[in-house]
Amino acid sequence: MHLILLTAWTVLWFVVVEPHGGFSWHYLRTGGALIYQGDAGDGSGGLNLYAHHPELQMGPLSFLTAGLFNPFPEATGQLLAAALMSLLGLVIVVLAGRSAAHHFLGTGTNHQRLRQRVLIAGLAFIPMWIEVAVRFGHLDDVLALFFTALAVRAVTRGNPALTGICLALAMDSKPTALAFLPLLLALPREKWLRAGLWCAGLVALAWLPFFLGAPQSFAAAKFAIPNHPASALRRLGVGDPETPGWDRPAQAALGLALGSVAVWRGRWAAVVLLGANARIVLDPSVYTYYTASVLLGTLLWDVIGQRRLVPWWSWLALLIL
Repeated sequence: MHLILLTAWTVLWFVVVEPHGGFSWHYLRTGGALIYQGDAGDGSGGLNLYAHHPELQMGPLSFLTAGLFNPFPEATGQLLAAALMSLLGLVIVVLAGRSAAHHFLGTGTNHQRLRQRVLIAGLAFIPMWIEVAVRFGHLDDVLALFFTALAVRAVTRGNPALTGICLALAMDSKPTALAFLPLLLALPREKWLRAGLWCAGLVALAWLPFFLGAPQSFAAAKFAIPNHPASALRRLGVGDPETPGWDRPAQAALGLALGSVAVWRGRWAAVVLLGANARIVLDPSVYTYYTASVLLGTLLWDVIGQRRLVPWWSWLALLIL
Protein backbone atom coordinates (compact mmCIF):
# COMPACT_ATOMS: atom_id res chain seq x y z
CA MET A 1 0.00 0.00 0.00
CA HIS A 2 2.82 2.45 0.79
CA LEU A 3 4.20 2.00 -2.73
CA ILE A 4 0.77 2.57 -4.28
CA LEU A 5 0.42 5.81 -2.31
CA LEU A 6 3.92 6.97 -3.27
CA THR A 7 3.26 6.18 -6.94
CA ALA A 8 0.06 8.22 -6.88
CA TRP A 9 1.92 11.07 -5.13
CA THR A 10 4.62 10.98 -7.83
CA VAL A 11 2.09 11.00 -10.68
CA LEU A 12 0.30 13.96 -9.11
CA TRP A 13 3.49 16.02 -8.87
CA PHE A 14 4.53 14.97 -12.37
CA VAL A 15 1.23 16.13 -13.87
CA VAL A 16 1.44 19.47 -12.04
CA VAL A 17 5.08 20.25 -12.90
CA GLU A 18 5.62 18.68 -16.34
CA PRO A 19 3.84 21.38 -18.45
CA HIS A 20 6.39 23.91 -17.16
CA GLY A 21 9.35 21.53 -16.93
CA GLY A 22 12.60 20.90 -18.76
CA PHE A 23 14.27 24.16 -17.73
CA SER A 24 17.79 22.75 -18.23
CA TRP A 25 17.08 19.83 -20.55
CA HIS A 26 18.65 21.69 -23.50
CA TYR A 27 22.10 21.23 -21.91
CA LEU A 28 21.61 17.46 -21.85
CA ARG A 29 20.14 17.43 -25.35
CA THR A 30 23.09 19.41 -26.71
CA GLY A 31 25.66 17.30 -24.89
CA GLY A 32 23.88 14.12 -25.95
CA ALA A 33 24.10 15.16 -29.58
CA LEU A 34 27.76 16.22 -29.33
CA ILE A 35 29.07 13.12 -27.56
CA TYR A 36 27.72 10.84 -30.30
CA GLN A 37 29.01 13.17 -33.01
CA GLY A 38 32.57 11.83 -32.98
CA ASP A 39 34.72 13.33 -35.72
CA ALA A 40 31.70 14.54 -37.66
CA GLY A 41 30.42 18.12 -37.63
CA ASP A 42 32.70 20.98 -36.58
CA GLY A 43 35.02 18.85 -34.43
CA SER A 44 33.60 20.11 -31.12
CA GLY A 45 31.91 16.81 -30.29
CA GLY A 46 33.11 13.35 -29.33
CA LEU A 47 36.20 13.46 -27.13
CA ASN A 48 36.47 17.23 -27.77
CA LEU A 49 33.20 17.84 -25.95
CA TYR A 50 34.59 19.33 -22.72
CA ALA A 51 37.43 21.17 -24.46
CA HIS A 52 34.99 23.14 -26.63
CA HIS A 53 32.01 23.27 -24.25
CA PRO A 54 33.27 23.74 -20.68
CA GLU A 55 29.82 25.02 -19.72
CA LEU A 56 28.50 21.45 -20.06
CA GLN A 57 29.37 20.36 -16.53
CA MET A 58 27.62 16.98 -16.63
CA GLY A 59 29.43 13.65 -16.76
CA PRO A 60 29.89 11.58 -19.94
CA LEU A 61 27.46 8.90 -18.77
CA SER A 62 24.72 11.54 -18.49
CA PHE A 63 25.32 12.70 -22.07
CA LEU A 64 25.45 9.15 -23.39
CA THR A 65 22.08 8.50 -21.73
CA ALA A 66 20.56 11.82 -22.81
CA GLY A 67 21.56 11.15 -26.41
CA LEU A 68 19.24 8.13 -26.47
CA PHE A 69 16.27 10.54 -26.39
CA ASN A 70 17.53 12.75 -29.24
CA PRO A 71 16.03 10.66 -32.09
CA PHE A 72 12.60 11.68 -30.81
CA PRO A 73 11.10 15.13 -31.45
CA GLU A 74 12.42 17.52 -28.81
CA ALA A 75 9.16 17.76 -26.82
CA THR A 76 8.60 14.00 -26.94
CA GLY A 77 12.18 13.23 -25.90
CA GLN A 78 11.95 15.63 -22.98
CA LEU A 79 8.64 14.10 -21.85
CA LEU A 80 10.00 10.54 -22.04
CA ALA A 81 13.15 11.54 -20.16
CA ALA A 82 11.11 13.29 -17.46
CA ALA A 83 8.90 10.21 -17.06
CA LEU A 84 11.93 7.92 -16.75
CA MET A 85 13.61 10.23 -14.24
CA SER A 86 10.41 10.40 -12.18
CA LEU A 87 10.23 6.60 -12.14
CA LEU A 88 13.80 6.43 -10.86
CA GLY A 89 12.69 8.50 -7.87
CA LEU A 90 10.24 5.77 -6.91
CA VAL A 91 12.94 3.15 -7.43
CA ILE A 92 15.21 5.09 -5.05
CA VAL A 93 12.54 5.02 -2.34
CA VAL A 94 12.20 1.25 -2.80
CA LEU A 95 15.99 0.85 -2.66
CA ALA A 96 16.15 2.89 0.54
CA GLY A 97 13.46 0.71 2.15
CA ARG A 98 15.11 -2.54 1.11
CA SER A 99 18.52 -1.30 2.19
CA ALA A 100 17.07 -0.52 5.61
CA ALA A 101 15.35 -3.91 5.83
CA HIS A 102 18.63 -5.68 5.05
CA HIS A 103 20.60 -3.45 7.43
CA PHE A 104 18.23 -4.19 10.32
CA LEU A 105 17.93 -7.91 9.53
CA GLY A 106 18.03 -9.93 12.74
CA THR A 107 17.60 -6.91 15.02
CA GLY A 108 13.90 -7.43 15.70
CA THR A 109 12.89 -4.39 13.64
CA ASN A 110 9.16 -4.04 13.06
CA HIS A 111 8.88 -4.04 9.26
CA GLN A 112 5.40 -2.53 9.32
CA ARG A 113 6.83 0.49 11.14
CA LEU A 114 9.71 0.55 8.67
CA ARG A 115 7.28 0.70 5.74
CA GLN A 116 5.44 3.55 7.46
CA ARG A 117 8.75 5.36 7.90
CA VAL A 118 9.57 4.89 4.22
CA LEU A 119 6.13 6.23 3.27
CA ILE A 120 6.37 9.36 5.42
CA ALA A 121 9.96 10.13 4.35
CA GLY A 122 9.10 9.33 0.72
CA LEU A 123 6.24 11.83 0.75
CA ALA A 124 8.80 14.53 1.56
CA PHE A 125 11.37 13.22 -0.93
CA ILE A 126 9.17 12.99 -4.03
CA PRO A 127 8.31 16.73 -4.49
CA MET A 128 12.00 17.65 -4.48
CA TRP A 129 12.78 14.72 -6.76
CA ILE A 130 10.24 16.03 -9.27
CA GLU A 131 11.97 19.41 -8.98
CA VAL A 132 15.28 18.02 -10.23
CA ALA A 133 13.83 15.39 -12.58
CA VAL A 134 10.95 17.23 -14.24
CA ARG A 135 11.12 20.96 -13.59
CA PHE A 136 14.86 21.22 -14.32
CA GLY A 137 15.39 17.96 -16.21
CA HIS A 138 18.84 17.45 -14.68
CA LEU A 139 19.55 13.90 -15.81
CA ASP A 140 23.09 14.13 -14.39
CA ASP A 141 21.84 14.70 -10.83
CA VAL A 142 19.17 12.04 -11.27
CA LEU A 143 21.65 9.39 -12.42
CA ALA A 144 24.24 10.35 -9.79
CA LEU A 145 21.70 10.04 -6.98
CA PHE A 146 20.19 6.85 -8.41
CA PHE A 147 23.58 5.13 -8.58
CA THR A 148 24.38 6.41 -5.09
CA ALA A 149 21.20 4.75 -3.81
CA LEU A 150 22.30 1.54 -5.55
CA ALA A 151 25.69 1.88 -3.84
CA VAL A 152 23.96 2.13 -0.46
CA ARG A 153 22.04 -1.05 -1.26
CA ALA A 154 25.35 -2.75 -2.15
CA VAL A 155 26.90 -1.57 1.14
CA THR A 156 24.10 -3.14 3.17
CA ARG A 157 24.67 -6.40 1.29
CA GLY A 158 28.45 -6.21 1.81
CA ASN A 159 29.18 -6.34 -1.92
CA PRO A 160 32.46 -4.46 -2.59
CA ALA A 161 32.50 -4.77 -6.38
CA LEU A 162 28.94 -3.49 -6.79
CA THR A 163 29.56 -0.67 -4.31
CA GLY A 164 32.63 0.51 -6.23
CA ILE A 165 30.88 0.17 -9.60
CA CYS A 166 27.83 2.16 -8.51
CA LEU A 167 29.86 4.96 -6.93
CA ALA A 168 31.96 5.16 -10.11
CA LEU A 169 28.83 5.39 -12.26
CA ALA A 170 27.55 8.16 -9.97
CA MET A 171 30.77 10.15 -10.52
CA ASP A 172 30.68 9.36 -14.24
CA SER A 173 27.21 10.97 -14.25
CA LYS A 174 28.12 14.03 -12.19
CA PRO A 175 31.52 14.82 -10.65
CA THR A 176 30.01 16.21 -7.42
CA ALA A 177 29.13 12.61 -6.46
CA LEU A 178 32.77 12.40 -5.34
CA ALA A 179 31.53 13.60 -1.93
CA PHE A 180 29.72 10.26 -1.48
CA LEU A 181 32.92 8.23 -1.83
CA PRO A 182 33.21 7.56 1.96
CA LEU A 183 30.44 4.98 1.47
CA LEU A 184 33.31 2.69 0.43
CA LEU A 185 34.63 2.90 3.99
CA ALA A 186 31.33 1.56 5.32
CA LEU A 187 32.32 -1.85 3.95
CA PRO A 188 34.44 -4.23 6.05
CA ARG A 189 38.09 -3.14 5.90
CA GLU A 190 39.22 -6.22 3.99
CA LYS A 191 36.87 -5.21 1.13
CA TRP A 192 38.11 -1.63 0.74
CA LEU A 193 40.79 -2.42 -1.83
CA ARG A 194 38.52 -4.38 -4.14
CA ALA A 195 35.79 -1.74 -3.98
CA GLY A 196 38.32 1.06 -4.53
CA LEU A 197 39.88 -0.62 -7.55
CA TRP A 198 36.51 -1.14 -9.23
CA CYS A 199 35.59 2.48 -8.54
CA ALA A 200 38.88 3.97 -9.73
CA GLY A 201 38.94 1.78 -12.84
CA LEU A 202 35.48 2.77 -14.05
CA VAL A 203 36.04 6.46 -13.30
CA ALA A 204 39.27 6.37 -15.33
CA LEU A 205 37.55 4.48 -18.15
CA ALA A 206 34.87 7.17 -18.46
CA TRP A 207 36.93 10.34 -18.02
CA LEU A 208 40.51 9.64 -19.21
CA PRO A 209 39.66 9.39 -22.94
CA PHE A 210 38.50 13.03 -22.88
CA PHE A 211 41.56 14.34 -21.08
CA LEU A 212 44.01 12.26 -23.12
CA GLY A 213 42.26 12.86 -26.45
CA ALA A 214 41.81 16.60 -25.87
CA PRO A 215 44.06 18.01 -23.11
CA GLN A 216 42.14 21.30 -23.30
CA SER A 217 39.34 19.43 -21.50
CA PHE A 218 41.00 20.43 -18.22
CA ALA A 219 39.56 23.91 -18.85
CA ALA A 220 36.13 22.51 -17.96
CA ALA A 221 37.30 22.05 -14.36
CA LYS A 222 37.91 25.82 -14.14
CA PHE A 223 34.50 26.84 -15.47
CA ALA A 224 33.04 29.48 -13.14
CA ILE A 225 29.46 30.54 -12.49
CA PRO A 226 28.34 33.81 -10.86
CA ASN A 227 28.45 34.00 -7.07
CA HIS A 228 24.77 34.69 -6.38
CA PRO A 229 23.98 37.38 -3.77
CA ALA A 230 21.75 34.91 -1.88
CA SER A 231 24.27 32.03 -1.83
CA ALA A 232 25.64 30.52 1.34
CA LEU A 233 29.10 31.38 0.02
CA ARG A 234 28.19 35.08 0.18
CA ARG A 235 26.89 34.61 3.73
CA LEU A 236 30.28 33.19 4.67
CA GLY A 237 31.89 36.44 3.51
CA VAL A 238 33.17 35.38 0.08
CA GLY A 239 32.46 38.38 -2.11
CA ASP A 240 34.05 37.17 -5.37
CA PRO A 241 31.75 37.88 -8.34
CA GLU A 242 32.38 34.37 -9.70
CA THR A 243 33.23 30.94 -8.31
CA PRO A 244 36.62 31.20 -6.54
CA GLY A 245 39.26 28.77 -7.77
CA TRP A 246 39.44 27.05 -4.39
CA ASP A 247 35.70 26.54 -4.03
CA ARG A 248 35.06 23.29 -5.94
CA PRO A 249 38.03 21.45 -4.33
CA ALA A 250 36.88 22.74 -0.91
CA GLN A 251 33.36 21.38 -1.49
CA ALA A 252 34.75 17.96 -2.31
CA ALA A 253 37.24 17.99 0.57
CA LEU A 254 34.61 19.04 3.10
CA GLY A 255 32.15 16.37 1.90
CA LEU A 256 34.83 13.67 1.97
CA ALA A 257 36.02 14.70 5.44
CA LEU A 258 32.54 14.85 6.97
CA GLY A 259 31.55 11.54 5.36
CA SER A 260 34.71 9.84 6.62
CA VAL A 261 34.08 11.09 10.16
CA ALA A 262 30.48 9.81 9.94
CA VAL A 263 31.69 6.33 8.93
CA TRP A 264 34.34 6.37 11.67
CA ARG A 265 31.62 7.14 14.21
CA GLY A 266 29.40 4.34 12.91
CA ARG A 267 26.96 6.73 11.22
CA TRP A 268 27.63 5.77 7.59
CA ALA A 269 23.97 6.32 6.65
CA ALA A 270 24.63 10.07 7.03
CA VAL A 271 27.32 10.18 4.30
CA VAL A 272 24.99 11.36 1.52
CA LEU A 273 23.31 13.96 3.74
CA LEU A 274 26.66 15.42 4.82
CA GLY A 275 28.09 15.38 1.29
CA ALA A 276 25.03 17.15 -0.13
CA ASN A 277 25.09 19.82 2.56
CA ALA A 278 28.82 20.36 2.08
CA ARG A 279 28.04 21.25 -1.53
CA ILE A 280 25.28 23.70 -0.64
CA VAL A 281 27.15 25.50 2.14
CA LEU A 282 30.04 26.32 -0.22
CA ASP A 283 28.14 26.70 -3.48
CA PRO A 284 28.01 30.04 -5.31
CA SER A 285 24.50 29.38 -6.65
CA VAL A 286 21.06 28.78 -5.15
CA TYR A 287 19.27 26.43 -7.56
CA THR A 288 16.37 24.62 -5.91
CA TYR A 289 17.26 21.32 -7.57
CA TYR A 290 20.23 21.07 -5.16
CA THR A 291 17.64 20.15 -2.54
CA ALA A 292 17.02 16.73 -4.10
CA SER A 293 20.44 15.48 -2.98
CA VAL A 294 19.76 16.70 0.56
CA LEU A 295 16.38 14.95 0.57
CA LEU A 296 18.02 11.72 -0.59
CA GLY A 297 20.40 12.13 2.34
CA THR A 298 17.58 12.64 4.82
CA LEU A 299 15.63 9.73 3.31
CA LEU A 300 18.59 7.39 3.85
CA TRP A 301 19.28 8.77 7.32
CA ASP A 302 15.65 8.53 8.38
CA VAL A 303 15.12 4.93 7.24
CA ILE A 304 18.60 3.46 7.89
CA GLY A 305 20.25 5.70 10.46
CA GLN A 306 17.18 6.20 12.68
CA ARG A 307 14.50 4.02 14.22
CA ARG A 308 11.94 6.70 15.01
CA LEU A 309 8.51 6.17 13.48
CA VAL A 310 8.31 9.78 12.29
CA PRO A 311 11.21 10.65 9.93
CA TRP A 312 11.37 14.26 10.97
CA TRP A 313 14.73 14.95 9.26
CA SER A 314 13.11 14.63 5.80
CA TRP A 315 10.23 16.95 6.57
CA LEU A 316 12.45 19.44 8.39
CA ALA A 317 14.76 19.61 5.35
CA LEU A 318 11.82 19.98 2.95
CA LEU A 319 10.21 22.80 4.93
CA ILE A 320 13.47 24.71 5.51
CA LEU A 321 14.92 24.36 2.02
